[in-house]
Amino acid sequence: MIDLKKIRAEFPIFSHHPKLVYLDNAATTHKPQSVITAISDFYQKENTNIHRGIYPLAAQTTQKYEQVRNKVAQFLNAPNSNNIVYTSGTTASTNLVAHSFLNTRLKKGDEVIISAMEHHANLIPWQMICKKNGANLSIIPMNKEGELDLVSFRKMISEKTKMVAIVHVSNSLGTVNPIEEIIEISHQKNIPVLVDAAQSVAHYPIDVQALDVDFLTFSGHKLFGPTGIGILYGKEQYLSAMHPYQFGGDMIKNVTFEETTFADVPQRFEAGTTNVAGVIGLGTAIDFVNQLDRRAIINYLNDLTLDATGKLLKINGLEIVGTAKNKSSIISFALRNIHPHDVATFLGTDHIAVRAGNHCTQPVMDYFNLPGTTRASFTIYNQPEEVDFLVEKIKEIQQFFS
Repeated sequence: MIDLKKIRAEFPIFSHHPKLVYLDNAATTHKPQSVITAISDFYQKENTNIHRGIYPLAAQTTQKYEQVRNKVAQFLNAPNSNNIVYTSGTTASTNLVAHSFLNTRLKKGDEVIISAMEHHANLIPWQMICKKNGANLSIIPMNKEGELDLVSFRKMISEKTKMVAIVHVSNSLGTVNPIEEIIEISHQKNIPVLVDAAQSVAHYPIDVQALDVDFLTFSGHKLFGPTGIGILYGKEQYLSAMHPYQFGGDMIKNVTFEETTFADVPQRFEAGTTNVAGVIGLGTAIDFVNQLDRRAIINYLNDLTLDATGKLLKINGLEIVGTAKNKSSIISFALRNIHPHDVATFLGTDHIAVRAGNHCTQPVMDYFNLPGTTRASFTIYNQPEEVDFLVEKIKEIQQFFS
């Protein structure tokens, strides 16, 4: 049994904004007090740089920094901490793979495959690399329910395919993609796969070894952690073959004016002073998630999403965009003749925080011939009465515009 009040009480944002109905969790999640305290304590009691100082305080900070790397590896069931690269977020992680892994492997006539529902961060890097190298960007089609066409995907793959990059959970449709099957299909042709887990990592346990995924990315701020910190998981065979594309301090072995040799993986990809406080906060966020009953959380959010879906569908003129059989706790909807920005503005006056627009998935909105949608996304601190309040206020918006 989940103690919802106890979980919600761990997030101080709600004590400062007691009327807040926060349904924008796909954009960013709030932070439990433990994460906020960990970051504050670091700056007040431990602040030093890592990998540079040999005095005790610096050595202590370096140890904590690397302990979090071990924690992330355990969280993902990675073989070891060398598989874990710190970045600034999912976007930076994807760009790192595009530039340092694929750029040197891609030639004219080759192909990269992504899906029709990718966030811009898992579309534009591949688009740019393909254009630079004369390669083709191919798109796995989807149906009107927001489900990928894997029959077409099987037919698309060829000896020219050099990379498959796929989102685990769509941030605009809520679709949970069958990444296990996509990875298996790709590996039959020895094609590496990157999975964007930004929307899934907070709710679904991820085992990178069981998935046999080659690269996986996520951001700390969607896992109840701080902004500005992200993770790239990569198989060691690929990371070791990659050259860095950002250069500076703390990622080298030896430097002369004529030549530079780089540090081993993963340090070679962490140029300059990294977000040390963010790493500490991410470690604490993982501790927070690990103490939850994750199966119970999944069941609760499934029930909450089904309840919200059923009640929203009873509203005349409301259409849910993204009705895949396997969905996460994300609901995008459109109200007939009312712009999503107007919906979000009116809901905001009643302290309901939702997202409106194309959600950085403009091709998805083009596919559905919509200017955008209003998106409600749920997580562990959301409650059933918030669903009822949302439905009530949407009905009032309809009455106002009618």
